[in-house]
Amino acid sequence: MMQDIFTLIRKEWKEVVFQRSGGRQSWISMLILVGLIGIYLPYINGAAWLQDPTALLDWAWVPLFMTIGLVADAFAGERERHTLETLLATRLSDTSILLGKIASSVLYAWGIAFACSLLGVITINVVFPSAGLQFYNPGMFFGGLAAVLLIAIFISSIGVFVSLKAATVRQAYQKLSLSIMAIWFIPFILIQTFPDKVQSFFASVAPILDAKPPLIIGGLFGVLIVADGIMLLLAKKRFQRTRLILE
Repeated sequence: MMQDIFTLIRKEWKEVVFQRSGGRQSWISMLILVGLIGIYLPYINGAAWLQDPTALLDWAWVPLFMTIGLVADAFAGERERHTLETLLATRLSDTSILLGKIASSVLYAWGIAFACSLLGVITINVVFPSAGLQFYNPGMFFGGLAAVLLIAIFISSIGVFVSLKAATVRQAYQKLSLSIMAIWFIPFILIQTFPDKVQSFFASVAPILDAKPPLIIGGLFGVLIVADGIMLLLAKKRFQRTRLILE
């Protein structure tokens, strides 16, 4: 099955980079993002960029920008190009097709985030040289890459689920964008509607959490892992070869 998944990943990357009409725009978008996060932000923040945990928030934008377009095209694009029937007629199993589509966008986003992180190191060491080689705090570096991976899996799973039901790529992209915005903003809006006592409780807990960063990070990672598992299961349940052929 792993060989089938890698085959599908190569197919997706080849189409995205070389064959689709939006390939050039994808390269431009990728270079802009890499330049922004890998060069510009480290340059304006200085050497502190390598030790500042808030830099992880900038890394978190990578999977958001780099996976939406790719996963929106995952099945809706195949449907538009009339290649979905051909894909479903192959010997590839349902699981291989689904995981291959998700993995292609996840690895794409993770690879770009990794490139941005290394480019940031190069930028800092060239522009702000010191007595020795400067690098990220190990916990921050590996934690950031792990967070990017989990976020990319979450967004890609949602995207594939949406793309399975969408008739066109544009429709899938719009629905996915709205879904991500809802997930991102609705919790903050809901908090404002909570009774004063509930908001006071959150305010009293905040200083305790601030004093224990590992607790916060562990909790966020736990939430992401659970959310990833749920979305993968939903996407797998939605992916039914017979239904897609009939549609």
